[in-house]
Amino acid sequence: MDSPSILFVNRVFPPDKGATGRCVCDVAERMAAMGWRVTVVADGSGPSVAPPGVTVCRAGWGRSSKAGARSGDVRATTRGYLAAALRLIHRALRLPRHDVVVTMTDPPLLVCAGPLIAARHAAASLHWSQDVFPALLPVLGVHLPDPLMRMVERASARALRRQDAVVAIGRCMAGRLAAVGVPAERITVLPNWPDPDIRPVPRAENPFRQAHGLGDRFTVAYSGNMGLAHPMDAVLDAAALLARSDPAIAILLIGDGRRRAAVAEAVERRGLTNVRMLPLQPSDRLAESLSAADLHLATMDPRADGLLVPSKVAGALAAGRPCLFLGPAGSDAAALLDGCGQRLAPDDAAGLAAAIRRYAGDPALCAVQGARALSVAAAWDAAAAARRFAALADGLRRRTPLGVPVLPGRSLPHA
Repeated sequence: MDSPSILFVNRVFPPDKGATGRCVCDVAERMAAMGWRVTVVADGSGPSVAPPGVTVCRAGWGRSSKAGARSGDVRATTRGYLAAALRLIHRALRLPRHDVVVTMTDPPLLVCAGPLIAARHAAASLHWSQDVFPALLPVLGVHLPDPLMRMVERASARALRRQDAVVAIGRCMAGRLAAVGVPAERITVLPNWPDPDIRPVPRAENPFRQAHGLGDRFTVAYSGNMGLAHPMDAVLDAAALLARSDPAIAILLIGDGRRRAAVAEAVERRGLTNVRMLPLQPSDRLAESLSAADLHLATMDPRADGLLVPSKVAGALAAGRPCLFLGPAGSDAAALLDGCGQRLAPDDAAGLAAAIRRYAGDPALCAVQGARALSVAAAWDAAAAARRFAALADGLRRRTPLGVPVLPGRSLPHA
């Protein structure tokens, strides 16, 4: 009997930067070990870090990147994503048949091609929703003309309703998907997990702390994407308050994104000598860089609630560190922090500064909440997620009768 097969379609795959690529790699590697024939279609033409048993097919056009996003050129970013989507679709349609086709949300609106690719393969269609588009576009600074936005919303909702299953990375996101008409029985909540390489590194032995001269200073870190969905004003205002009251507290802002240049300019203009800007760290240094902090920060625009889930929180917990989250109450990120952090209002700079002072003055609190953080992170790891994902995919392929590729003119699933 042939091995079950699954095809993942996503713009990035290691060594490309991007959390979605890392998630695909984690699941693909473990499903291959379970006996699945796994293929990944990714953009670019460079080499891939393909785990054993995983075939990576590149769609061409050089190394996949987010040059437009980094430069802040929304039109260039939109054109780049559209071109990447077309390349990915073209490559996926030309591959041999697979039992299950999985589309993701990088590039945005790839969901619209999921039923087409699945029909071509006579396969089950599964959409893995890491973000909810087009609803997230205005939060990211992309404002489409109203008629075009309505058209894209209808196309996206129709494509979601056609999927055999949809994976949401949080319960709030599941609610958003149900609101556009995806039947509840087709939605599975499967949260993202921390990078398997993240682990606690003892403070005294941490080479990252040593390399950056942190010494015994209490250190707070924001590590990850500084995108438009992650406001930084309250973080900078809190840093200014701490610079006057507690200048020994070190604040690290690590990462890149469309807000980074503005944040760096504000740090320099305001003379925040307690703040240090550092580049995004490579995956093999994440354990050291995340463990270098005694306390982590994460932020989220309230408008993005249910449209994304910040991965920074899970990474902080896996490093055994408490986390302060500036975002909406009741969000999936806030729910993770029971006993290992605190939620604050997104604009509460004074509250953030006070919370940082409290943790800095209470090593026992940091230790207790750090241990709780590790326990929370250990309860949901890549292995557990891959088992759930494989079980879902196996159920879909068993319910999907083996057929022939759907030709133009034939109806698509759940049309």
